Amino acid sequence: MLWIALVLNGAMFVVETIAGLRVHSTGLIADGLDMLADASAYAIALSAVNKGAGFKSNAAILSGTLLLLLGIGVVIDVMRRLVAGEQPEASWMIGVSSVALAINATILWLLSTQRRDEAHLQATWIFTRADVVANIAVILSGIAVLLTGSRYFDLAVGAAIGIYVIKEAIEIFRSTRAGRASTCN
Repeated sequence: MLWIALVLNGAMFVVETIAGLRVHSTGLIADGLDMLADASAYAIALSAVNKGAGFKSNAAILSGTLLLLLGIGVVIDVMRRLVAGEQPEASWMIGVSSVALAINATILWLLSTQRRDEAHLQATWIFTRADVVANIAVILSGIAVLLTGSRYFDLAVGAAIGIYVIKEAIEIFRSTRAGRASTCN
């Protein structure tokens, strides 16, 4: 299951990032970079499968750190694009994010049976849940850009994804800390 998630997220990182750069969409670029962080998290989770609790906990912390750095980077890019950015192509935003949503919804469903097993698996489920929310947001911002002709909806979604990703990183840190505390007692 994690291998499937890794391959699909890696592919969607390439597709969304290239599409986002081509069509000037901050939301697509942010979502594509989030896919890269997810692919990294799945790779870390796969490496932790037959390891001890300490390794799995450290893998979850590494995943959270990747998310935190990604979120900060996205927020910085939104500020840059706010000053000097172009109008995104809404139809591409909607189309690419719809494909990403279908993939992420499938992965979320596959991971849902194992999300409470261990910290590193819970972290991958949290990553994917964030992706579903981000995909829906990019689709809605694409519709808003299409209807209004304003790029600010795309920038707002890019910023929201960045902030949401930071929140998810903090959730992973808290969950891992709680897991460590329960194993110490």
